[in-house]
Amino acid sequence: MTMNNPSKQRLAQARVLVVGDAMLDRYWHGAVERISPEAPVPVVKVSREEERIGGAANVAYNVATLGAQAGFLGVVGDDEPGHRLEALLRGTGIATHLKRDAELRTTVKLRVIGRQQQLLRMDFENEPDHEVLALQAEAFARLVPEQDAILFSDYGKGGLAHIATMIGSARAAGKPVLVDPKGSDYSRYRGATLITPNRAELQQVVGSWHGDEELRTKAQNLREALALDGLLVTRSEEGMSLFDAEGELRVTAQAREVFDVTGAGDTVIATMAAMVAAGLSLRDAMPIANKAGGIVVGKFGTATVSYEELFT
Repeated sequence: MTMNNPSKQRLAQARVLVVGDAMLDRYWHGAVERISPEAPVPVVKVSREEERIGGAANVAYNVATLGAQAGFLGVVGDDEPGHRLEALLRGTGIATHLKRDAELRTTVKLRVIGRQQQLLRMDFENEPDHEVLALQAEAFARLVPEQDAILFSDYGKGGLAHIATMIGSARAAGKPVLVDPKGSDYSRYRGATLITPNRAELQQVVGSWHGDEELRTKAQNLREALALDGLLVTRSEEGMSLFDAEGELRVTAQAREVFDVTGAGDTVIATMAAMVAAGLSLRDAMPIANKAGGIVVGKFGTATVSYEELFT
């Protein structure tokens, strides 16, 4: 293994547990040939239906396609979308640890696509039961010792109510913890190894900034207040910046045609977690994650990246 390019064998031994909000992404594709006589809306004649792993489960899928060992822990409903998602996860070789809540509707994002563009998105969701979340925390405690890295993917759907406790137990076990954050209160991520907000998400927490110097100050203040090893800010066309105890490391965006930024953040943190699990430092992992993000925005929909695309 070179310092910044883990061997395929090393990566194949790296174990990453992803914990977060499970979702099923559904796409209905069809032709639009007329406007409805009932209302000024297009009529989509659905010709094809597609299902994909979504939300935090898509982060686990990204870890798996890179060639690392991915596990996924989350809460779903005892319903058709929940069983469908489990089948999709198992079919991709992800070690699946789903807790079922009979009262929960599994989160589904249904997108209606016509003329190669999204016409409508419908979300089906509610919040999981606290008893089921307690079962998830128990399962987490059992799974932690076997992992090389823990990744929390927070979509704000209620599946990470116990995240502060879980971060504490993972860190006590000496495991690196990476978090893709959500919302304006980051205190629940205290003590994590790395959090990866994008520019807009960071602004929600620290306010806007004018120039790199002010960003550096605000980012380092937040990192120190939350006792984080690193804060990785993804900055779209400006690349990404890692703030750590040594200062700031910045990489420029990979210049390529951008088709779709859906899921790019999932790919970035999945790559960071897989590389850290394979023994790389945050600073060595970051340029690889940046490259992965650059590849995935050149694909349609929530996409993933393979080891070969990254390193050959």
